[in-house]
Amino acid sequence: MAAVDVEDESILASIFKDSFPENWRENPDFAAYLSELSSYGVETLNREPERLSEERAQILQQTRELAFRNYKTFIRTADCTQQIYADFSKVENSVSKLLNKLPSFGEKCRGFMKAAEEISVSRRMNSLTLNRHTEILEILEIPQLMDTCVRNGYYEEALELAAYVKRLEKKHSSLPVIQGIVQEVRLSAQLMLNQLLQQLRSNSQLPVCLRVIGYLRRMDVFTEAELRVKFLQARGSWLRSILAAIPDDDPYFHITKTIETCRVHLFDIITQYRAIFSDEDPLTTPGGQMLNESAIFHGWVVQQAAQFLETLDRDLQRGVGSRLDSLLGQCMYFGLSFSRVGADFRGQLAPIFQQVAMDTFRKAIQEALDRFQEDMNLYTLISFPSILGSAIPPVAPSTQPGTLQPPMALLDFPPLACFLNNVLTAFNDLRLCCPIGLAQEVSRCVEEALIKVTKLILVFHRAEESAFSSRERELFVQFCSTFAEDMVPFLNRCLQVLFPPAQLALTLGVPPAQVYKYGSIGCINVNAVLEPLEFVLPEKEPVTSVLDLCTDLNSLSNLPSVKPEERFTEEPVPSEQQKHAEEPALTPDAHLSQKEDISVEESDTTLHAQDFTEDLSTKDINVEE
Repeated sequence: MAAVDVEDESILASIFKDSFPENWRENPDFAAYLSELSSYGVETLNREPERLSEERAQILQQTRELAFRNYKTFIRTADCTQQIYADFSKVENSVSKLLNKLPSFGEKCRGFMKAAEEISVSRRMNSLTLNRHTEILEILEIPQLMDTCVRNGYYEEALELAAYVKRLEKKHSSLPVIQGIVQEVRLSAQLMLNQLLQQLRSNSQLPVCLRVIGYLRRMDVFTEAELRVKFLQARGSWLRSILAAIPDDDPYFHITKTIETCRVHLFDIITQYRAIFSDEDPLTTPGGQMLNESAIFHGWVVQQAAQFLETLDRDLQRGVGSRLDSLLGQCMYFGLSFSRVGADFRGQLAPIFQQVAMDTFRKAIQEALDRFQEDMNLYTLISFPSILGSAIPPVAPSTQPGTLQPPMALLDFPPLACFLNNVLTAFNDLRLCCPIGLAQEVSRCVEEALIKVTKLILVFHRAEESAFSSRERELFVQFCSTFAEDMVPFLNRCLQVLFPPAQLALTLGVPPAQVYKYGSIGCINVNAVLEPLEFVLPEKEPVTSVLDLCTDLNSLSNLPSVKPEERFTEEPVPSEQQKHAEEPALTPDAHLSQKEDISVEESDTTLHAQDFTEDLSTKDINVEE
């Protein structure tokens, strides 16, 4: 399209002035007509308006004719145009709506494609799952199968399943299904661990213990040291449950059953431990330290022995009567059994029994003192009791070696006779279990008791002296003389029988004549007892010194004695082999003395200490009547 140049612009401005439309400038026909018009001459230019008018009229005529001939077409065209316009408007609206909805549609299409891909993947997975249904089902049933095996006691199969699950976890630890299976299997494994430990807490024999420890080792939940500790803890718990079931109403029954239970079951546990574990080689702990396994075992054995000794001491403190010797024999046999496993605790029994024997003896002496004080508060010096002592014919000296004859003169004075009865009863109870280590304590206890008796006699003298008649004063002097010359020496001789000077000398490592240098060991300081009564006692020969008395009584300790009758207990009698094995534990040593060394002999012509107690008690009743 040719553009209008500057000259044409000036021509147009001169021709049309201000009425020239701006849109004509871009019309190519207008520019061509203007160029053609510029080439016309004057005449042509003068005729040009007419020509244009005619041409215009002609075109109008042709247009009218065309419209007349084709008016229907024009009408239809107009209708079509209107319809097309309306349709285009609808299309435009629809296209606008489509354009607005295309983004969401595209998003939904992309979502559909993604869902389709997921469905496709899921379909492939489902197809693969269907093809592997059997294998997958077996894996999914592992937790249930593991639980069934554990609850039914099929531990071998349970351990195989646990090992298989561990391998699965190593290969597919990222899969949630595998993680769930592993978690459930661990719970079942924990249940199996509790069941295995519970079996160790029951009455399990060696084969069962071996099998349980084998399972625990395969589970690999404990180190070797921890496994030993768990075994000992579980077996110890079972033993404590058995001991707790023993009735403790009767201390003697409780301790005898405890001894039997501990001896049997502890030996079984030790046998099981040594059969299962080997303590030859030390183990290495996770920290790298060397641990001696025998220390674990021996520490546990020492703990059990300490608990038994604690129970023994507690029951002995509660009181077992006169059956202390029976318990000592059973405990010695128990200690002998433990000596085979290197845990001999017999050396710790002596202090316990020694303390109990001393406490019992001291209590009996105190009761004798209390009874003597009561008797002295009610006692009056009368003339006729002296007839009883003089009426009894003198007893011929016993020909039985080592036999002590109680002084019959004490029957004239019931308080002294009753006191001697009670002291002899205490001696009889003590002789059943009389450790040589109690020699000094027993002697001091008897000496202190006699000193208190002396004080009580002096209290009686001060209270009644002002009202004494000559006969009563004579009887009181006779009372004191009988106490000083009969009862005190007799009790001293009883102590010599309980604790023979020869045995004391052997224990101390000195000659028998020098035992007295170590104080009141096995004898009474007679001078200390009788010194407060010197102003009452008649003047006679000097009282025999402790040295002379100990020397004179050495012959008693060297004389043979007869073993007293054995007391039968309710405990089961050991077999011959057990008795033979028990002999070393019951032989006398530096701590314990034999029964026969501390007993007063019984014969047909003389009175046993117990018989003397009964006779004195009977005659005391007669006197009081």
